[in-house]
Amino acid sequence: MRPFAYERCATSDDALRSGAKGARFLAGGTNLLDLMKLQIETPEQLADISRIGFDSIDETADGGLRIGALVRNSDCAAHARIRRDYPVLARAILAGASGQLRNRATTGGNLCQRTRCSYFYDIAMSCNKRDPDTGCSAIDGQNRNMAILGTSPSCIATYPGDMAVALHALDAVVETEGTGGTSRRLPVRQFHRLPQDTPQKDNALEPGELITCVVLPPPVPGQQGYRKVRDRASYAFALVSIAYVIDVADGIITRADLAFGGVAHKPWHDPAIAQMLVGQRAEAGLIRAAADALLAGAQSFGDNDFKIPLMRRLVTATLSEATGVRA
Repeated sequence: MRPFAYERCATSDDALRSGAKGARFLAGGTNLLDLMKLQIETPEQLADISRIGFDSIDETADGGLRIGALVRNSDCAAHARIRRDYPVLARAILAGASGQLRNRATTGGNLCQRTRCSYFYDIAMSCNKRDPDTGCSAIDGQNRNMAILGTSPSCIATYPGDMAVALHALDAVVETEGTGGTSRRLPVRQFHRLPQDTPQKDNALEPGELITCVVLPPPVPGQQGYRKVRDRASYAFALVSIAYVIDVADGIITRADLAFGGVAHKPWHDPAIAQMLVGQRAEAGLIRAAADALLAGAQSFGDNDFKIPLMRRLVTATLSEATGVRA
């Protein structure tokens, strides 16, 4: 690890001043410190924001929830309102990492975690995400865990998190503060980026911009769940996953908010799937058509060919279970 300056911030203003000077924000450190040890990231200054607040979960005026950026993942998953009204979020968090990591990791840091592509982590290999314009070793290399949707010739890495997939299904909003007193409200579905020709940019944050909270809309009726397919039962990233909020009344699908993990550079949400399902009678043919529509543009690269039929089976099984229709 290369030498760096360290500052412990007492307030968000302290953090923003440091961010304006190029400091990297440090909260739980469960991802950033690993990247620094491997010299994948070499910031010259860290701003420790773990004591600036933003560590509570509060109700909003419309009945939703505001989750502070520094709320620990374990605390979020265990919160009574989260478990009751947003169980998809609790289940997604508990499906990720280990208990020790969840006790340390934060809401904002979880959103900003970087890919676990093995070529990104190996500084001897070419990687456009780590070193722009050097090439993507994964395309012709070992790409079993790589993306099948939204890829580009520059990058086929996947976003590794679980929590953000659930937040996409819930249509959450990310609130931020920037330098000069600016603030933003970003729909989480617009927060993460596809690689295009700038895969080094993971999300829509500007330099020095600080996540303050994630806002959940008021709870809605229906079933919620998170299903994750992985190589082993614990401590593994998703090969494919699905977060869903589905409601069916008298056989008619009235809500179908779906998001998918393990398949793209970002949590994947396709509004066309909901448009296809909502207002239609739940039938086997409709479920199979929705799975086909999701994967219509999928592209695999050899080792990850299996992901396309695997995701098709996962979507079909999940929708079948949620609607009570055997497909």
